[in-house]
Amino acid sequence: MEERLDSLYAEFSREIGAASTGAEVATIKAEYLGKKGRLNEILKSLKDATPEERKTVGSRSNELKQKILAEIDEASVRIEREEIDRRLASERQDISLLDSLRDRGLGSAGYHPLTAIGREVEDIFISMGFDILDGPHIESDYYNFEALNIPANHPARDMQDTFWFSDMHHLLRTHTSPIQVRGMEKHRPPFKFVGPGEVFRNEAIDASHEAAFRQIEGMMVGEEVSVAHLVHFLKTLLSEIFHKELEVRLRPGYFPFVEPGFELDYKCLLCGGKGCSVCKQVGWVEALGCGMVHPRVLRYGNIDPDIYSGFAFGMGWDRLVMMRYGIDNIRHLRSGDLRFVSQFRAY
Repeated sequence: MEERLDSLYAEFSREIGAASTGAEVATIKAEYLGKKGRLNEILKSLKDATPEERKTVGSRSNELKQKILAEIDEASVRIEREEIDRRLASERQDISLLDSLRDRGLGSAGYHPLTAIGREVEDIFISMGFDILDGPHIESDYYNFEALNIPANHPARDMQDTFWFSDMHHLLRTHTSPIQVRGMEKHRPPFKFVGPGEVFRNEAIDASHEAAFRQIEGMMVGEEVSVAHLVHFLKTLLSEIFHKELEVRLRPGYFPFVEPGFELDYKCLLCGGKGCSVCKQVGWVEALGCGMVHPRVLRYGNIDPDIYSGFAFGMGWDRLVMMRYGIDNIRHLRSGDLRFVSQFRAY
């Protein structure tokens, strides 16, 4: 029986060494390690073996399985690298085309301001020790509402103008908070992460509202995390984004997934607090909602709230872009007008 294992491994090594695509690797894995794979066929025959043979062959089979899995991983990495090398070699960009773009008045375009600010915000969080996570645009009711302490028929659902799919169980995510739930499922405290991305709401479009816009959510969970940590990180974030100290105010706010909850506002940079269309004539711009993570939300993430605490916050960075660059209408950001983009970072 040990000879059969040696023969199986020799054949596997030849096949995995010759594999050139991910599909071939998957087929080889199923052939050797699947439920009806060759290794399992050998193990099934152990019922007729002596106890000593079972012990020896069983141990040897486990070792062989681990070797096969390791070589499958190595083959996958090798194939991925080869594919990247092929693409780099074939997908060269002719930068001389920039001359023709400039001839048409388009050569000064560059990063969209949403992209530029998004990268800057991510860099700020990375510098403070946060990980960057991502999540799907199409979410389930569970991740978008229930796991955030917003069960069916909860009045807080009236706060969300939601684009539902026909099955009424899936939707275009209304906030990036589901990334926090998924992050808690995969990480154990202590941790710090943010989740940037596109969100969708059935909004009435005006100078400061869009149906599709970008948000970034953040969360820190550990032992003895307090509101003081929350204030420190948010003040650091805003001062780094605007390259100056801002006048801010913190006021009570309600969000089902935090307790206590707060709203953080800063004095409008466009009008200096006098009132304009962006700040709705009040002189203050709502920067973000924040608070201490609700114990129920921690439990949904399999985290014991008796041991751990944490803060969470969420903000739209479209408005940050508007404040940073003095843009008075959010609709400019998604107009698709290259003349608008060309005002920002050049090639």
